[in-house]
Amino acid sequence: MAKILLADDEPSMRNLIRRIVVGGGHEFCCAADGKEAIEVYGREQPDLLILDVMMPKLDGFQVCQELRASGAIVPIVFLTAKGDITDKGTGFNVGGDDYLVKPFDPDELLLRIDAHLKRNERIMPKQQDDCVMLGGLEFDTKRYRVTTGDKRIDFTPKEFQILFLLASHPGEVFTREQLIEAVWGEEFVGETSSLPVFIRKIREKIEKDPSHPEYLQTAWRSGYRFGS
Repeated sequence: MAKILLADDEPSMRNLIRRIVVGGGHEFCCAADGKEAIEVYGREQPDLLILDVMMPKLDGFQVCQELRASGAIVPIVFLTAKGDITDKGTGFNVGGDDYLVKPFDPDELLLRIDAHLKRNERIMPKQQDDCVMLGGLEFDTKRYRVTTGDKRIDFTPKEFQILFLLASHPGEVFTREQLIEAVWGEEFVGETSSLPVFIRKIREKIEKDPSHPEYLQTAWRSGYRFGS
């Protein structure tokens, strides 16, 4: 059983998602605005957040950005009315993992919740130590940080999972579809358009020259690989 935090200023939406989440076997907590969301997160320590994009006091993007800056590594799913989002990259840039557009199918919401909660287990096997050395990089699997030389870099969960997966198989080419299936799940294989956003953000954090990557390399017309 996981604990899900919803931040949405609409009481009807909070009640609806409460019923869906509890009916799916999870615990539920909620907030009515962005500022309260941060307070509830600190108190409840949920396993996954659902953030409405348009909220008073702090919008969903601002909440996500503040939580990621404070070290939060839980999956974050944005909830948005159709047409509110023209650039999904905005949410991914601040550390979001997924989007769900209103109105949505209750089964799809549960599917996405469960997929994100299970993702860590599928990508990263249990380690004896929190820190793992791969390809000259030190991966902190508890805090989603990577250390190279004397530089320590914080990643969002999805960024970390993509890089860790590729680094665990140096030189092996993963197609977009394979990466999406591994990191998001097979139910999201058709949604590959957001992957380049994550790849770009990883390169900006880890590469000396993102235009000529040393670690996260593009395999022309195939996918991506971790350079040796």
